Amino acid sequence: MVRVLVITGAGVSAESGIPTFRGKDGYWRNLDPIKLATPEAFARDPELVWQWYRERRHRIRDAQPNAAHEAIANLAQCADEFLLVTQNVDDLHERAGLAKAEMVQIHGDIFATKCSRCDFEQEQEQEHEQERNGVTRCTRCGALMRPGVIWFGEPLPSREIERVENYLQRDPCGVVIVVGTTATFGYIIDWALRASRRGGELIEVNPEETPLTRFATRLVREPAALALPSLVNELTS
Repeated sequence: MVRVLVITGAGVSAESGIPTFRGKDGYWRNLDPIKLATPEAFARDPELVWQWYRERRHRIRDAQPNAAHEAIANLAQCADEFLLVTQNVDDLHERAGLAKAEMVQIHGDIFATKCSRCDFEQEQEQEHEQERNGVTRCTRCGALMRPGVIWFGEPLPSREIERVENYLQRDPCGVVIVVGTTATFGYIIDWALRASRRGGELIEVNPEETPLTRFATRLVREPAALALPSLVNELTS
């Protein structure tokens, strides 16, 4: 099978019960999460922001990968070369069996905790540390520790961008699947178009139209968990 690029957004995890930011279920204690997920909100009330992220971590831990996550992991095993770029900060792709080496979390990892000032980072804090109330401080510089996600208004992580760019520059992809994302960020469209630039199939899986729709060679207007198992079967048989 060919080189494959898959790009996933919040719609994929929503089917595992993880609310999207922009949906009506995204609200938390009547607060708009888009206003909580900013450096300004953290500076104003770090404890409130941490409460929200702890609850999100709990919810993700209780969730299970769905058929879409599993189908993507299966596709990775059949492809000559494979990369998943996900906007999701959860660990559901990994728990479905996708290797870290084949995945770029472009918006960060909710289970990582990093310093708000220096580059110190803790991977996968121990359970009891995660449940602790209050805000911990960096053991190196004393600044507040924060969730390891990319907030609105922050640049994407350069190391992860480099991984995507290296993959795109090596060769074009025969199959590009963009699933469960509103494709409102320009870089999603850019990567999808560049990956499929030499006649590769560009498949959009989304119940609704997005800015990417007009470029797609194939549209699948179904939710991810419904559409992907049969789509992957078709591509790999």
